[in-house]
Amino acid sequence: MATRLDTTNSSPNGISWLELSMPESEIQRAGVDEVGRGALFGPVVAAAVILPNSALPQLVTNKINDSKKLSLSKRKLLAEQICAVCTDWKIGYATSAEIDQVNILQASLLAMKRAVLKLSVQPDMCLIDGNQMVLGLPMPQQTIIKGDSTSIAIAAASIVAKVWRDDLILRLATKYPMYDLIHNKGYGSRRHLLALQEYGASRLHRKSFSPCQSQQLQLFDI
Repeated sequence: MATRLDTTNSSPNGISWLELSMPESEIQRAGVDEVGRGALFGPVVAAAVILPNSALPQLVTNKINDSKKLSLSKRKLLAEQICAVCTDWKIGYATSAEIDQVNILQASLLAMKRAVLKLSVQPDMCLIDGNQMVLGLPMPQQTIIKGDSTSIAIAAASIVAKVWRDDLILRLATKYPMYDLIHNKGYGSRRHLLALQEYGASRLHRKSFSPCQSQQLQLFDI
């Protein structure tokens, strides 16, 4: 069972959180979101987060929001809080090779599926950011356009996924220093694009993305 909810007409002057408008119930909803879809390097990463109703007011007070709208320090603080108060959270990802094999959309959905299936607590429903259903989930799902700006659970998933992926890219940056990953997190900054022209793409670059379609760098792949 799957439904779609379009929230594109939400007020731009304030956030009307979906969960706060729902009747209080014992239904456990997992927010699911992905990050890194537009990057040139590294995996696309998804998080699934189940929040108890009791955690929602404090997260709203602490100004939870779409991860892209938060500062680095705010994201880290909120990620720590989310992981501390949630019922469960898990990460799923699809590698660069998988992205090249199935395309970025399907890889993003695969990462979401993996995150949900890894949850120790099975939710009654999944709230999925975007308009694409995640095939193969054993529970109902609801897609929500711009869900990371309208659902607390999806915003929480976006934050957890973003912090986890950024930490991974920072660790990988020591192996691939020429791409300036510390600053661009795998996205196509000017320095990253210039490095691709000079050194070619590493094995962790997405070869199906046009800026990476150059001679593969061998030196750092041994």
